[in-house]
Amino acid sequence: MNKNKTNGKSLNHSSTPDKSPSLQSVDLRENPMGIYEKALPPFRDWEEALETTRRCGFDFLELSVDESDDRLQRLYWTDQERQNLKRAILDTGVPVRHICLSGHRKFPFASNDSAIREKAWDIMQRGLDLAVELGVRIIQTQGHDVYYETSTDVTWKRYTEALVRAAEMARAASVMIGLENADIPRVGSADQANEIIDLVGNPWFQMYPDIGNIFAHGFEVPEQLIHAYRHIVAVHIKDARPGVFRRVPFGDGAVPFDDAFRTLGNLNYRGPFVIEMWNEGSEDPEGVIRNAREWVHSRMEP
Repeated sequence: MNKNKTNGKSLNHSSTPDKSPSLQSVDLRENPMGIYEKALPPFRDWEEALETTRRCGFDFLELSVDESDDRLQRLYWTDQERQNLKRAILDTGVPVRHICLSGHRKFPFASNDSAIREKAWDIMQRGLDLAVELGVRIIQTQGHDVYYETSTDVTWKRYTEALVRAAEMARAASVMIGLENADIPRVGSADQANEIIDLVGNPWFQMYPDIGNIFAHGFEVPEQLIHAYRHIVAVHIKDARPGVFRRVPFGDGAVPFDDAFRTLGNLNYRGPFVIEMWNEGSEDPEGVIRNAREWVHSRMEP
């Protein structure tokens, strides 16, 4: 692995964040642990989804609003459809704390098509409105200007300017935006994400690092977490291999989880984790989720 990979950019972030010397390393197993919605087996209704979340030992659900028509439609729910999820949250006691708003992959702020850009802003506003109604704390946005178009200086400028505006929208809604280092190289590391956060300069726009993506891009995970620490609002936990970002079962990849969790523990990180995984074709999908949680917790042992 390349310990000094910075994509050719100069960095001003200190390698050691400020922290009180009186604090001791924390047991990360006590931190809130959520599960990505796509890890759940198919469910009939939201009560079943949240009961599965609770039964498998997780504290909350991360809702997916991706680029598929079905999930994007959640932004256009009727009052009754929103009430169905709110009622399930009340009845089960399991909150939806995060929204993964990856619908911008298909409808990016930086598109060369003005109609797509207009759709991107509609998605952002509706995502914030949904978050407010559900009590969601964090909306995750992904670190790329465009995904299906060619990235240029023009699209990048359009993207960073859009993030400044989106952060002000988030401030008005009192909902945090967490920038994820994505599976494409433009924002693959925490250092690259830090540069965008500094540019945006808004306390409601912070970082949601994905440990698997950091590793798969070839960066040193502990070092990157140290650089990210001041801005971390949540952490995605995912196994990966070099250049392989998705659908690597926990334990089959090469992410240095022991080192990553030791680093976060020494930094006194007390924020949430979310296990990001997919769960297709398993004969025991709940067992797969439980095993993933137990495997991750075993790596977190001080």
